[in-house]
Amino acid sequence: MNGVRIGVFICHCGSNIGSIIDSAKLAIFARSLPNVVFSQDNLYTCSETGLNQIRNGIKENDLNRVIVAACTPRTHEPLFRGICSEMGVNPYFFEFVNIREQCSWVHQKEIEKANAKARDLIRMGVARASRLEPLEKISVGVTPSVLIIGGGLAGMTAALNLANQGFTVKMIEKESSLGGRLTNLFRLFPNDQNPSEYLKIIDAINQHPNITVYVSSHVTEVEGFVGNFIINASNQHRQHEFKVGAIIIAIGSLVLEPHGYFNYDGKKVISQQELELLLKNDDFHRENVVMIQCVGSRTKERPYCSKTCCMTALKNAFYIREKNPNSNIFILYRDIYTPGPEFEDYYKKVRDQGIIFIKYEPEDPPLVLDKSVIISNALLNEKLEIPYDMVVLSTPMIADPGSKDLSQMLKVPLEENGFFLEAHVKLRPVDFATDGIFICGSARWPSNVSETISQANAAASRASTILSKELIEVEGATAFVDVSKCIGCEVCIRICPFSAISKDADGNAVVQEVLCKGCGVCGATCPEKAITIKHFTDDQILSQILTLVGGS
Repeated sequence: MNGVRIGVFICHCGSNIGSIIDSAKLAIFARSLPNVVFSQDNLYTCSETGLNQIRNGIKENDLNRVIVAACTPRTHEPLFRGICSEMGVNPYFFEFVNIREQCSWVHQKEIEKANAKARDLIRMGVARASRLEPLEKISVGVTPSVLIIGGGLAGMTAALNLANQGFTVKMIEKESSLGGRLTNLFRLFPNDQNPSEYLKIIDAINQHPNITVYVSSHVTEVEGFVGNFIINASNQHRQHEFKVGAIIIAIGSLVLEPHGYFNYDGKKVISQQELELLLKNDDFHRENVVMIQCVGSRTKERPYCSKTCCMTALKNAFYIREKNPNSNIFILYRDIYTPGPEFEDYYKKVRDQGIIFIKYEPEDPPLVLDKSVIISNALLNEKLEIPYDMVVLSTPMIADPGSKDLSQMLKVPLEENGFFLEAHVKLRPVDFATDGIFICGSARWPSNVSETISQANAAASRASTILSKELIEVEGATAFVDVSKCIGCEVCIRICPFSAISKDADGNAVVQEVLCKGCGVCGATCPEKAITIKHFTDDQILSQILTLVGGS
């Protein structure tokens, strides 16, 4: 370790860390550790002032290793690695020590123990930093083309966004035409817009020279990696193969059909989706209407709220009442979900129309009889009988059944309800952990029109950061196979979640670095210990453990 010169920068992070951890004392402690030639405490290390202190520390002290003790690497590691690169230090000579989540946040009532733990983490970080090795990121070429799976509002918005930037767009839609569920809607909340205004985008899609649309089609196979995906698609028994640099999933969702709920028959008891079609075709002439909310949602089978059901009921109830002021409309609800001032104002407007709202409890749901609905009114402490001409059931959006096959094909995850699961709900809301694949619209989670458009533009923006480059860099901390130890057992191939490992001509495991995420599953399961994860070697990890327990 001759020549190792480590600088340690301790962040106060305002009260986040500084209220529990004595950052100044921790910096003094760090200076006593082997190979540490400089240490400093900063108020906000991620601020421009803090970054300049790192720059100056590297320059003035000839540092070749940098440790920042602050928050989570998930949010700030790229920033600090970038500063190291800027100052001529290999970015993989940077080590992050988390003293916020692992100390100040979890040990707020144990200040002495929190500070002792912070010192241990610093010792471990210094031990590992001393053994870090230089790595380089991998550069790959990029095909300036994108595949968009789904031709609803989300897919079309993303397609037009990217096509207008000059990128080639391939769209695959399983139905015979574009538009998705938007084509079956009567009006849109909260401004009562006609969906046809949004559907004008179909003409722009069909006429755009950069967009090729495949209807009645589906993806059959996906190979490759970010910048270089090879797509096979089937279109009415014809096969198509093309290459793209990024993929956007925009397959939308379905609306639950309420079979088995409240005597649903599709005639006198219908769904909100069926009501939309009746209103759209001007074929609704009923005067006594009862709407029942949360049908098939917020249950054991589907514990989630679909977000749009309440606003859909309010919109349709408002229109029926506006068209026929003599109509009697009752909305039976568990809770009314109208987030934000605009939706809340719409709710008040509907109530002012004379529409009656009655709350029911899930353990005592309404009873739909042949000509009336019986509901227990907790406020009046009695049962009410409401005559009806039609009952309308508000059902949730549910995941498209095709999501499972698509997720397995693309190696991206689904959450417990079958919707696609993004990399991080706050930090990477339209990304997947698999580079080059993005998600938008109600395939991600039930969403309304404005949310769908925002997400589609966000996904297009993220995709363009890849498509706009001739070369992109991917992570250098990947798996490495020692072929002298490999016995070709294929355990690593079967277990790799990113399909990054295959066999070469000699029967040895070989890692396609551009696909590898360095997750370590292969290294942990290899029976011959033939696989090492760069940047997380045995020597580096064991040095931390031995330092913690008092070894060298």
